[in-house]
Amino acid sequence: MKSNTIQFILDNEIYTIDWSKVDFLPSTTVLQFLRAIPGHTGTKEGCAEGDCGACTIVLAELTQDNKLTYKAIDSCLLFLPALHGKQLITIENLATKTPTATLLHPVQQAIVETNASQCGYCTPGIAMSVFGMYKTLKIPDTKNIIDSLSGNLCRCTGYGSIIEAAKMACNTIKPDHFSGIEPTIIETLKEINRSTDAIELSHKHQLYLLPKTLKQALELRGKYPQATIVNGSTDIAVRQNKTSEFHHQILDISSVTEIKQIITTNNYFQIGAGCSIEDFKKFVQQNFHEFSPITDHFASLQIRNVATVGGNICNASPIGDLIPMLIVLKAQVKTASTVNSRMINIEDFITGYRSIDLHNKELVTDIIIPKRDNDSYYFSEKVSTRRDLDISTLSIATIIKLSKEGTVDDIILVYGGLAATVKRAKSCETFLLGKQFTLSTISETINLITNDFTPISDARSTTEYRLETAGNLLLKCYYSVLNELESK
Repeated sequence: MKSNTIQFILDNEIYTIDWSKVDFLPSTTVLQFLRAIPGHTGTKEGCAEGDCGACTIVLAELTQDNKLTYKAIDSCLLFLPALHGKQLITIENLATKTPTATLLHPVQQAIVETNASQCGYCTPGIAMSVFGMYKTLKIPDTKNIIDSLSGNLCRCTGYGSIIEAAKMACNTIKPDHFSGIEPTIIETLKEINRSTDAIELSHKHQLYLLPKTLKQALELRGKYPQATIVNGSTDIAVRQNKTSEFHHQILDISSVTEIKQIITTNNYFQIGAGCSIEDFKKFVQQNFHEFSPITDHFASLQIRNVATVGGNICNASPIGDLIPMLIVLKAQVKTASTVNSRMINIEDFITGYRSIDLHNKELVTDIIIPKRDNDSYYFSEKVSTRRDLDISTLSIATIIKLSKEGTVDDIILVYGGLAATVKRAKSCETFLLGKQFTLSTISETINLITNDFTPISDARSTTEYRLETAGNLLLKCYYSVLNELESK
């Protein structure tokens, strides 16, 4: 059954948007929507590209066991249909009012008591990020707080008092007024989500497709092969906001639960293309911790809660954070259509600058990663202008296997940011094979990097810096492996 409406909870009531009765496009962002309706202008626009956090909201959504999970999200990067079947919580919802007083939420009270606000423009977004932490019961140590606030910029207060406020608010988490209404919210969301039909939002200028099952998604992909695929929208929304990029047809697969899971088998991990970067980050910490330097500093929590593994791969950026590690891990990309499926090595899936081997009626459904080789050494590093909330200038990921005699039996050496695609340094790999893993050998290998790469100079870096840093990263890899060898 086709539907031209979405429903979500706002201000503890069901909010319905019927596209036969409104003028704005389905691809209107949540931020634009909030700024246009009465009483929700506390959510601010600072950058419109997920860089400042002033627009942070929290979404509460149902888990598979019908509990609520709360996620801080940049509303400037979220299209309205993604709200369907969820609860939208804004800064206006945190405090409660009685006939005689306004009662601040513990998060707001902590910000007041620690003087963690000056001009106040960024404060609503900061409060919502801390509220997201409050509702996820994170231990309020400095690491967790910085991680939760890495997507919020504040140019006048200073972060010391903000961190103090987060510690104060989350040190003794108690049930709040959201806890009291959770049973009602859960039942309401279950009712909204009861229908498993795909939603087709038809506007005179745009068609927005929101399937709920993989079968529906593949059928719609076959019917509308030219539709822009959205699986998180953190990239497409930026282009829409900044360059007025317009898409006549959008196929949004972010509600397809079948591709959100991480499945473990005896021989491999199956990562759903719709798995969030935040969930993938946790997976990496548990199974391939050597690549945590990449995933721990991937954008911000608000972005990681929405961005997906499949989206990052299909973006095919030469500085994409996940592609180097996935090449090292010998990952395969699984694609599917209504008639067949394919398994493609990720190196072959990336065909050029922002170009992938995806047929016009296919979707990426899974990424298959073999179980780790415990006899090998892994290393990764990301170089960027800022430590947090920044794209890579360049990055490295490696796997090295050594013989008992200390010679290199196998190596995969991958760089991002040195070419039009993420690329293996094959001349360096060939040179290292069979040689002693020593400082002098690594020094010789560094001189061969120019055989594999001719990086350009651009706004982020110069050719000379990229090449010198690439060599230094390989040197750092050597010392990392050496430390592991000495610790055994």
